[in-house]
Amino acid sequence: MSTRAGIRLSQYSRQFARASPFRRAPGRRYQTTEAAPAPAQGTVSRLWNSPVGIKTVHFWAPVMKWALVIAGISDFYRPPEKLSMTQNIALTATGAIWTRWCFIIKPRNILLAAVNFFLGCVGITQVTRIVRYQQSVKAGTVAEAVEQDAKDAAQTVKGETAAVNPEAAAKSAIR
Repeated sequence: MSTRAGIRLSQYSRQFARASPFRRAPGRRYQTTEAAPAPAQGTVSRLWNSPVGIKTVHFWAPVMKWALVIAGISDFYRPPEKLSMTQNIALTATGAIWTRWCFIIKPRNILLAAVNFFLGCVGITQVTRIVRYQQSVKAGTVAEAVEQDAKDAAQTVKGETAAVNPEAAAKSAIR
């Protein structure tokens, strides 16, 4: 395309743009997109028409998820040896991940974030109980083993080991 043709094309396009029916006439105003103030709504109608209101899954999913939190709280009365570590780690991870996610999604769902936060708290509490129980059991077995070794050593010194506990005598001889 030559320079002369390019200049002619730009002149014609300017004339066409000036005569365009889509161009705004001088002095004409645009219609605003601002809405008129909404009439005051009652609490029930605001809850009903909300993007996270009663008629949406954003309301009913957290309501049903409170059952998991209540079940976790009821497990506080169970002895820690009967609790599942993997299940409670899963509850903790679920609570942590979904609490963060509830603030990212649109519409932001505070009710779901609250239930997930408490689910994570219940999970952390239960995991802590399980770990403390397991540590106390290990500490008890280590203390018992140390006590038993001390008794075996005392009996060995006295020369009574082989007669009282032949298995312990064999183990201490191997060491």
